[in-house]
Amino acid sequence: MRPPAAWPTEGRIEVDNLVVSYAPDLPPVLKGLTFSVNRNERIGVVGRTGAGKSSLTLALFRFLEAQSGSIHIDGLDISKIRLHDLRSRLAIIPQDPVLFSGTIRSNLDPFNRHTDEELYDCLERVHLIPPGSRSGSSTPTIREEQPSGSTGTTSPKLTLSTPVTESGLNLSQGQRQLLCLARAIATRPKIMVLDEATSAVDMATDALIQRSIRSEFRDATLLVIAHRLSTIADFDRVLVLDAGRVVEFGTPRELWEKEGGVFRGMCEESGERERLKGFIFGEGEASSSRE
Repeated sequence: MRPPAAWPTEGRIEVDNLVVSYAPDLPPVLKGLTFSVNRNERIGVVGRTGAGKSSLTLALFRFLEAQSGSIHIDGLDISKIRLHDLRSRLAIIPQDPVLFSGTIRSNLDPFNRHTDEELYDCLERVHLIPPGSRSGSSTPTIREEQPSGSTGTTSPKLTLSTPVTESGLNLSQGQRQLLCLARAIATRPKIMVLDEATSAVDMATDALIQRSIRSEFRDATLLVIAHRLSTIADFDRVLVLDAGRVVEFGTPRELWEKEGGVFRGMCEESGERERLKGFIFGEGEASSSRE
């Protein structure tokens, strides 16, 4: 089935009694998952190792097919939609950013749908171009990270025509993540999935990514599998998985106030209890750092 050209228009997700396994003869990794996500909601997905977080992402993009149950996006059953249509209408930034041999430009805009100015604007929005760097210059340069142990020698700057080697290995991990984020901004998806996208970057790059997510995807549904609880502590709702099942689903404040709850326990054990509480209740540094 071909979805409408503008699908999805709202970004509503409905998961109903979803059962998924990695092979027919293996036990399920998702065991009757049921939850719904509203238009433009920011949902954090948390759980301990093996809870089923990444399996949910694989099911959403149909890398794992449902044994039973369903996922509907804006009312359409994704199992009935052609794979290309499904995967081209959603956006994902995985833990290991995906880049291809080519140039910065071909990675940001593989189908050549955007002008250079539009792409530089996306790079500026993810803070790879210093603010105002484009004024008076037709070839803005992308912010470079100094490698560890650097002597301070200035390395050649990057432009849209700079070559990208296989898997983007000539760029730093942080640069690759930010380029993937810029690519997503260019496509303006209605549903955006981040699968522990900041787990391998430093705190400063993590902060840049989080700032860009909050400012650039206000008109999109966000599903964020969190490596750091602080990245989703001020989201609209938090989905807590355990052993392939939903054990809690509510606002961060509701889950924090649930005595003996799984989310509350994860916050207590994180070593960031007071900082997380600040994020959740919008107090002091926590609320201002999200602006």
